Amino acid sequence: MKHPANPLPVAGSETGLEILKGFARERSLLVALRLMNEHVGTAFQITLPRFQPAVFIGPESNRQILVTDRQDFIWRPEGDPVCKLLRQGVLVTDGEFHDELRAWMDPPLQRRNVIPHITAFWRYTNDIAMAWQDGQQVDMLVEMRKVALLILMGTLFEIEFLPDMDRLWQPILDLLEYISPGLWIFWAGMPRPKYRRAIATMDEYLHGIIRQRRQEIERFGVEPSAGDLLGQLVAHSDMSDDLIRDQLLTMLIAGHDTSTALLAWVFYLLGMHPDALAEAQAETDSLLSSHTRPPSLEEINRLAFIDLVIKEALRLYPPIHVGNRRVETDVTVQGYDVPEGTRVMYSIYLSHRDKNHWENPNEFCPARFDRHSGDRQPPFTYVPFGGGPRNCIGAAFAQIEARVVIARLLQTFDFELLNGDEIKPHMGATLEPRPGVTMRVTRRR
Repeated sequence: MKHPANPLPVAGSETGLEILKGFARERSLLVALRLMNEHVGTAFQITLPRFQPAVFIGPESNRQILVTDRQDFIWRPEGDPVCKLLRQGVLVTDGEFHDELRAWMDPPLQRRNVIPHITAFWRYTNDIAMAWQDGQQVDMLVEMRKVALLILMGTLFEIEFLPDMDRLWQPILDLLEYISPGLWIFWAGMPRPKYRRAIATMDEYLHGIIRQRRQEIERFGVEPSAGDLLGQLVAHSDMSDDLIRDQLLTMLIAGHDTSTALLAWVFYLLGMHPDALAEAQAETDSLLSSHTRPPSLEEINRLAFIDLVIKEALRLYPPIHVGNRRVETDVTVQGYDVPEGTRVMYSIYLSHRDKNHWENPNEFCPARFDRHSGDRQPPFTYVPFGGGPRNCIGAAFAQIEARVVIARLLQTFDFELLNGDEIKPHMGATLEPRPGVTMRVTRRR
């Protein structure tokens, strides 16, 4: 690797010691990144053995990496577990092949084809929540994962997943652990035999539903609906079963885990702020006309305060909290030289808490997103779904899903947070609340 003329700043010995102490105390890479940001700035290089990424924070670098110079930053992290798992999934491909995959996958995820799923979003939320006993303590991280899995499988794959949930629950968690930060960052070739069975189990399941759908389409002439992602991919003559598997696993892992984290964080934040919980609940009571039928799109669109809460949850705890790229050619970012081959990380979490652009950045304040408030951040300061041509393919799906799920639960239950002081953000496959969000649920009369 070349020696840059204007290299990125690194932590000095005293700062490095402070960061190591913080990391040891909190056992969190997120804390280490925050301390680097505080002591070194919005651009720095981590200098650990075999792990020396360039890290950038703020709208200027977000825009450069995501839009203006995106061709210089490649997505495919050869050697990383996410690439080994997803193979040729749309999330880890580059260039024309990525554009082709995205063109095939995008239509079922467009807003007009997501809106008909509102009834299913409501029904699958009921399937999980109606099993809660009055006064029961539930972990919203676990319960929202159940809801998110049923919704993703039932809508985008048109598969009723509840009968298979118990059998596939642990393999799915194992795959999330497989791609989460760990020792593999420092030892790329480390043996990881624990995960082979989980991968084999999920591959067998996915190939089974692909074969079944192919049979329905080719032998029986069943036409896939516009929102049926699995059916649309199977009907596409250029896609092999293996390539379809890669897209389904990408959506299953990335799609449900991000929704799980978002929903769990929303309930954590509402539990920590009872006034906001009361306001959100009052909004559902006044704007949703029925307890016994799904809301209409018009009703969902009127849930303005819940929408503000979702936006603020995405700011404080973005499920995809950091973006990873590799530099294709020598570049300059924020005035610093970054040599070809360098791993680049842009911190969405820290951009969303940058005191240069956000007032009281660590405080929960949904009103900051009210379009009448007068607060306006520069573009690319707020990037929970990325930006540019490769923004999150499921953004419309996730936002409509969240409104329906949250509204239905608030309409049906009262919530009391029991472990708020224990909860910390954990850098897994997504940024999730650990050790979970324990709430007492009481059925509303």
